[in-house]
Amino acid sequence: MKRLLTILLLALSCPIMMQAKADKQTVVFYVYLHCDACVDKVMKNIAFEKGVKDIVCSIEDQTVTVTYDAAKTDIPTLQKAFEKIGKPATTTPPDPAQKDAHDHDHDHEHHQHHHEH
Repeated sequence: MKRLLTILLLALSCPIMMQAKADKQTVVFYVYLHCDACVDKVMKNIAFEKGVKDIVCSIEDQTVTVTYDAAKTDIPTLQKAFEKIGKPATTTPPDPAQKDAHDHDHDHEHHQHHHEH
């Protein structure tokens, strides 16, 4: 009887474990990143938010791609985390007419940064 109960419990827990892995989602945020210091600020803060599994920053594309556990966080919570560090994040691309509207008295490093937990 104990053996049957153990098998039944294992069978019931498998779908739950599989469902937890299915909660992993990815979102692309559009964030103004003009230098490596901006990227470092994002990497050192957002990467350690609860539920964040992976983060990739692109200065060239002005994006931060975040893979997260949807059971632990969501897009609005992540956006609040960006706001806390002074980097508002949207899920819609900025107006192309405003893309290069900021001051250009500095060099842009065009490469990607990647952080994985």
